[in-house]
This record gives sequence, structure tokens and C-alpha cells, in this order.
Amino acid sequence: MLRIQHALALDKFIVRLTLTSGDVVERDLAAVLWGPIFEPLRRDPARFRQVVVEAGTLTWPDVADIDPDTLIWGGAPPMDAATRPPRFLKLTPPGAVTA
Repeated sequence: MLRIQHALALDKFIVRLTLTSGDVVERDLAAVLWGPIFEPLRRDPARFRQVVVEAGTLTWPDVADIDPDTLIWGGAPPMDAATRPPRFLKLTPPGAVTA
């Protein structure tokens, strides 16, 4: 099972993730940090940069975590275990219509 090993917050709401496979990927989280639980992160870039990895996913002090499969794949993992995650992915909120 592929998980996150290390995270670094970059500009805006982008994070660079080192995965347990050794792959390094970047994820734009701006669209998924919605609702009252993530409001402190949207309001305060310094708070967003307090991201840590716990149990293979991202979390912040006093804020909910995000599902690791969503962070890595943008949803459920692929059936083919040999598939590598995309290097960059702009995540979309659940139920969003994409072009």
C-alpha cells in the first residue's frame, strides 16, 4: 500500500510529497481545503506550513487529515499495482465536475 513518507509545504496550497515508493510528487490542495475544518489553513499560510505526516497521510495540528489515496491518486488507487502516481495533480473537491 503506497503512502506518504515526508511532506513539504510549498507556495500557496501546494505540497511536495515523498512517497513510500521513493516517488516525489506535488499536489495542489487549494480546492480540497474547504469547509470549516480547513478554514484555519486557508486563512493562515504559516499554519498550512505546519503540515506533518502521520500514519502515511497529511495532517495539521487541530485540523482534520486528508485521505492518503486522495492525496496520492486523486481518488481510489488504480487496480494495476505497477502504476505510478502522477508527478503533479491539482485535486478537486468531492462531487466537482471536471472538464
